[in-house]
Amino acid sequence: MRCRALIPLLLATSLAGVAAAQTLAAQDWLMFGGDVQSTSANLEFTGITAANVTQLRHQEVRLDGLVDASAIYLHGVIIRGARHDAIFVTTAYGKTIALDAESGDALWEYTPPSYEDLAGTRQFTNSTPVADPDRQYLYAASPDGYIQKLAVSDGQRLWRTSITRLPQREKMDSPLKFFRGHVIAVTAGYIGDRPPYQGHVAILDGSSGALLQVWNSLCSDHAGLMEPDSCAQTQSGIWGRAGAVIDPRDGDIFVATGNGDWNGETDWGDALIELNAGATRILGNYTPSNTAELNTEDLDLGSTSPVLLGGDLLAQGGKDGKIRLLSRKANAGSAPRQDHELQIVSTPSGTDLFAQPAVWQHGGQIWMFAADNGGTAAWELENGRLQERWHNDSSGTSPFEAGGLLFVYAVEGGLNVYEAASGRHIATLPCGPGHWESPIVLDGKIILPEGNANRRATSGVLDIWSLPSGH
Repeated sequence: MRCRALIPLLLATSLAGVAAAQTLAAQDWLMFGGDVQSTSANLEFTGITAANVTQLRHQEVRLDGLVDASAIYLHGVIIRGARHDAIFVTTAYGKTIALDAESGDALWEYTPPSYEDLAGTRQFTNSTPVADPDRQYLYAASPDGYIQKLAVSDGQRLWRTSITRLPQREKMDSPLKFFRGHVIAVTAGYIGDRPPYQGHVAILDGSSGALLQVWNSLCSDHAGLMEPDSCAQTQSGIWGRAGAVIDPRDGDIFVATGNGDWNGETDWGDALIELNAGATRILGNYTPSNTAELNTEDLDLGSTSPVLLGGDLLAQGGKDGKIRLLSRKANAGSAPRQDHELQIVSTPSGTDLFAQPAVWQHGGQIWMFAADNGGTAAWELENGRLQERWHNDSSGTSPFEAGGLLFVYAVEGGLNVYEAASGRHIATLPCGPGHWESPIVLDGKIILPEGNANRRATSGVLDIWSLPSGH
């Protein structure tokens, strides 16, 4: 019996040795979701496993601002003359901060000119910055309606460009993206939907900061950045957690709009839109048959961003408690498209979906994970249909998959860790409550801001869990 009892111990020791033998590859996390599709799945070895996740060293880093968004990460970059693994965040009132990932110390801090006027007000941002693939620069939004290019080395500003003529109404709500030399940004509205505002997709030149193109979700026949009150229609903000989602093969841009008028010609409220890479024309569109009802009842289709599932398929959630599986081919073209859903499934608890689903390629199959204020669920894409594999009653913001584990930040506090394929609960890492934040997991670390910008705080907390030194 003693020999038999030793077998599991020897096996566990052997497996631990195999895991230890894997070295952590230097890795960056350049933008929300990790890529232009916003998959939020890290397929690289992170060092964090079901066996060690409860043994991680936890730091609570005090920030000079509250971050109601996600962090990005650059491995081994030169900042102020020294090499650092660095975390970058943008606070609610537009400060962008670089932090050492080991100590949590601030390395530099950029403060926009509008900070003193806006701090503590209702005018704030929930945007995540994006790093240039050259790792020398990053781009960040501020609630005054500007995008700024900052040097990774010291936070120096290189340019600053506005993408709205009315920042008091048009909110910088979503993450920035960077693709083929261009910054892609979107605008939304503030709580209360106070007019006038419209959703914009703005394309900026990463080198010069020039505003190259603007697509307007209302009065889409108006070229360029328009005065909000110059359009008879209002609302239709683009405020999904992932902002614009981009197909890396051709640069096509996918966005989903919130409430607002829809006429299938120039007004695109409560719709999913596919634009070409330059945002100069509509390549595809979709809205439900009850789009007028969604608008009247404030059930935004665009409460979350589109989800690219590979090939012809994509998914779109909403505040009406539904996730729609759609065909890109069936909704192609600029002519109005209504219905044509391949399948409709419930959100995890049948309530509003505000978080961005994660997409995981596993065992030759595509998995999708989503969380809302009443549950978390997983689906596997099988024969062109979403097959639910598991669900629970635990709330969550945007999920993150790494190493076969699913990390889901509970709105009421605590970071839940599940076995991704089965949903088995492994651990809950303690932390405070949050709002739009979601974790990133890489390089032996879990990084998660916490808090709610609606509280209008000017200080906050960043949680860092790290493998013990020597691992």
